[in-house]
Amino acid sequence: MSELDRALAEIRHIRCQVARGTQFRGYGPASIAASGVLALMVAAAQSHWMRNQADFYSFAAAWIAVAFVSLAMAVAEMTFRARRVHCGLAMEMIQSAAEQFLPSLVVGGLLTALLLRAAPKEDWMLPGLWQLLFSLGVFASCRFLPRWMFAVGVWYLVAGLATLMIQSGSQSMIPWTMGIAFGVGQLLVAAVLYCCLEGNSEEA
Repeated sequence: MSELDRALAEIRHIRCQVARGTQFRGYGPASIAASGVLALMVAAAQSHWMRNQADFYSFAAAWIAVAFVSLAMAVAEMTFRARRVHCGLAMEMIQSAAEQFLPSLVVGGLLTALLLRAAPKEDWMLPGLWQLLFSLGVFASCRFLPRWMFAVGVWYLVAGLATLMIQSGSQSMIPWTMGIAFGVGQLLVAAVLYCCLEGNSEEA
């Protein structure tokens, strides 16, 4: 390795270290609040049209679609904000944010596929498990987000455990266990981001 390559590698390493130690300001409250409202709307719609509560496939399809739409909105706003706020470190900051949250999303997808294939009778557990995995993603991201984000992680943890307890009785799909958990949770995330990040930038 030439001296130039070694120097460039050291610069990349330093940039990554700086990104991991800097508070990430790329998450935008607008897209996250919109995903919370979307979750509440889908739960309200499902509670009306989903007469057969044992139909997990239509239940799951709706919430997987919500997850993809919410993720797309968050990534779009995050990319725009990170380039504006973090300038030259934008890509490193986005990569660091993805490293914190992506594992919980991947595990959630794999767990969903496994349960649907190997244990379809236990699919009633998935909403609660999704919420628990989401809480792990939030906790993993707390170190470079506002400190109040820890309370959001606690919300998803408690909501996931409550969902498992509620649905264990009938072992059926209850739309509002997802709507309230993710709707309120995402609105809490948006509120924390707005108060801690947007408020500070306005004061500055």
